[in-house]
Amino acid sequence: MAHLSGKNGSVDNGSVIAGIKSWTLDYTVDMGETTDFGSSGDKEYIALLKGWSGTFEGNKDGVPQSIGSLVTLKLYENAAIYWTGSAFLNGIHPNVGVDGIVAYSYDYQGSGSLISASA
Repeated sequence: MAHLSGKNGSVDNGSVIAGIKSWTLDYTVDMGETTDFGSSGDKEYIALLKGWSGTFEGNKDGVPQSIGSLVTLKLYENAAIYWTGSAFLNGIHPNVGVDGIVAYSYDYQGSGSLISASA
């Protein structure tokens, strides 16, 4: 499989969010323990509910994103490959230093399915 460069990534919630330079995605599944007396001393599990969340960050460029609203989030790996689903922007973290650029980071919480897609 070919390697991808992150230089063509982006974050979109209806339009590309300006200034963003990185994003993370945590896509997980809860595990339920089903161990019983017949398990011969080995723990056993089944997959339960899936969930997803993450962050994105970058330099301030325009008005900050509104938190608390449900958006269709698209996390692009490059111009053609992305992850998408409905998510709440549930945190904003401005970062200002006298010797640096004003930056913002955001937290999001997925609500419903996450889809891996190609444009």
